[in-house]
Amino acid sequence: MTATVDEIAPDLFRVTCFNEAANFQFSSFLVRDDEPLLYHTNLRGYFNDIREGVDTVLDSSKIRWVGFSHFESDECGSLNEWLAIAPHAEPLCSFVGARTSVGDFADRPPRVLEEGERIETGSQRFRVIETKHVPHGWDASLLFEETASTLFCSDLLGQGGNVEALYEGDIAGRSEEYNTRQAEGPMSNSVPYTDETIPILEGLADLNPETLACMHGSSYIGDAGQALRDFGEILKKI
Repeated sequence: MTATVDEIAPDLFRVTCFNEAANFQFSSFLVRDDEPLLYHTNLRGYFNDIREGVDTVLDSSKIRWVGFSHFESDECGSLNEWLAIAPHAEPLCSFVGARTSVGDFADRPPRVLEEGERIETGSQRFRVIETKHVPHGWDASLLFEETASTLFCSDLLGQGGNVEALYEGDIAGRSEEYNTRQAEGPMSNSVPYTDETIPILEGLADLNPETLACMHGSSYIGDAGQALRDFGEILKKI
């Protein structure tokens, strides 16, 4: 499998593997900066493919930060492989993530980022937003890049198919189609709907992101705040 690499915003690269059997894309996001950041390591089985994609942009051994939303194979399955090839890399995760999983799993201690804490990689500045159980997992959090207003939104607004890297159309409608199909099978309820779901999504929408870096399917540029609000209504309906 060969990863595709697309620059979806200045110095932000989408590195994607397509699983034909599942008809599903798995994306990692590479931030090119003084201290390069990789968000989502992707599945352990995709490590070599993602690494080769990263190497087309920069030397993968120079990765400084490895972030992810929650503890799941497509989020951090190859974390230790990245730590092995990048000697100065540190995992980034929430306090709950460090306490329940990453502190034990990772071969190097994680840098714990608590709600609202920021990290600068050079010209870019990232803020962590705790989003427990959104998209899923007690440890869930998301990153918001403040200088370009990019939200790394993990499984939110996920779509199926081998779609384009960046989309400007009705991403919520596309995600609704995918999630409705999912609701009819064994992979249903991947994003739980609780009393906190809408307030969390509203908080993300209020950030007024200009770009949504979606892990599955196309990333999005457009009215991202409205897309996140629409996604909340989709979850409520499903």
